[in-house]
Amino acid sequence: MDLTKLTALELGKKIKDKEVSVIEATQALLEKIKQTDEDYHCYITVMEQEALARASEVQKQIDAGELSDSPLAGVPVAIKDNICTKGVKTTCASKILYNFNPPYNATVIEKLEKAGAVIIGKVNMDEFAMGSTTETSYFGVTKNPWNTAHVPGGSSGGAAAAVAAEEAFYSLGSDTGGSIRQPSSFCGVTGIKPTYGTVSRYGLVAYASSLDQIGPIARNVSDCAVVLDLISGHDTKDSTSVPRDNYQYTEALIDDVRGMKIGIPKGYLGAGLDKEVKSSILAAAKVLEEKGAVVEEFDLDAVDYAIPAYYVIASAEASSNLSRYDGIKYGYRTEDFDGLADVYKKSRSEGFGNEVKRRMMIGAFVLSSGYYDAYYNKSLKVKALIKEGFDKAFEKYDILLGPTAPSTAPKLGESLSDPLKMYLGDIYTVSVNLAGLPAISLPCGIDSKGLPIGLQLIGKHFGEKDIIRAAFSFEQSRDYKGPVNNA
Repeated sequence: MDLTKLTALELGKKIKDKEVSVIEATQALLEKIKQTDEDYHCYITVMEQEALARASEVQKQIDAGELSDSPLAGVPVAIKDNICTKGVKTTCASKILYNFNPPYNATVIEKLEKAGAVIIGKVNMDEFAMGSTTETSYFGVTKNPWNTAHVPGGSSGGAAAAVAAEEAFYSLGSDTGGSIRQPSSFCGVTGIKPTYGTVSRYGLVAYASSLDQIGPIARNVSDCAVVLDLISGHDTKDSTSVPRDNYQYTEALIDDVRGMKIGIPKGYLGAGLDKEVKSSILAAAKVLEEKGAVVEEFDLDAVDYAIPAYYVIASAEASSNLSRYDGIKYGYRTEDFDGLADVYKKSRSEGFGNEVKRRMMIGAFVLSSGYYDAYYNKSLKVKALIKEGFDKAFEKYDILLGPTAPSTAPKLGESLSDPLKMYLGDIYTVSVNLAGLPAISLPCGIDSKGLPIGLQLIGKHFGEKDIIRAAFSFEQSRDYKGPVNNA
């Protein structure tokens, strides 16, 4: 039996039932990574020795009956390389952090380890999460397991590609403007961006603090729901963390959408949407309708301004957050310099890639005197209007439905040559982050090029259970297909 083909919950059950040991599962995954990661380049750091030692430790805990209530005890997980892991390189895929070893774990890492997780490695991403293709990484490009001539999406491209390539049972990514959902769409896997404040951001290296959120990527909705159960919760170390009474998202794994009201924003089906993507999205809506949901189109005009508002706000926050990387305290420092100012200038010039520099320059510009009101303040007003638009929609609908991305995965090299076109690829995802809402992307079809299409379901604030319920119900009408078993 090839253990790497199992879902996270399936493997967790086999470990619990003593059919498979944690060490066997970890060794199987490490072997798979050795065999295939040269083709895909999902990982920046593979933690072979640490993972095997941890597997042995977790097995002892399981044998002692200490992890009986954890459904994923012993299941290996991949972590996006902008989430801090104590003593293990956390690079954000940037030269400027090429040798950074955090002295602490992110809260989500503590929660996973408490549940008996085995961290297998740190996965590739766009540098500082800035990009939509995982091509801006200092450590090289990640390729889409469905077709290695295509991108896996970004910025959590390594996290999504690792799950699709069966090099991880599940992974943690981060989502600032679609960075969990869009690569999940491109790689034919499932990813959840939780409501802002549901999962602690403590230990997540910041890109845009008011938008960033950690979430799970897995092969199906059930795996995502159980991971979300494990990582959610109030955290006093994160001032944006919101206390909630109930985090039991697995309760929503019900195949029943009767009476659920689903709205499709008309603008999500308009110009710029690939015909095959549109066809698959409408077919998915039809499935839910046939299962008893009420589906109708409506106007959601405010999201038309989401892209410019998002890139102004995100870039402004990035220029502030990334000012801490100066070649003095940690990370990369230039070898040839003349005085302190020269250290700053050369370390940052040599340490950051082009996309990061572009966004920091945009951010510095929109925050500068004379432009703050013209750009940044206006963007904050648009953000408020977008939230109002969604609030109004949720007075009538339980969830919203649409595409995750306007097309399937583009070819490698196509996006970076036209940054504006790359930014427009986030048109269906960024408004969710601006409004702080939860959303899920799951596979709903395959186009004529053999590439997966993603369906996005958006919920009201803290409405994760609604989108999980609808996603699970839709998923029951389809068999999971990955690049390996779809060939």
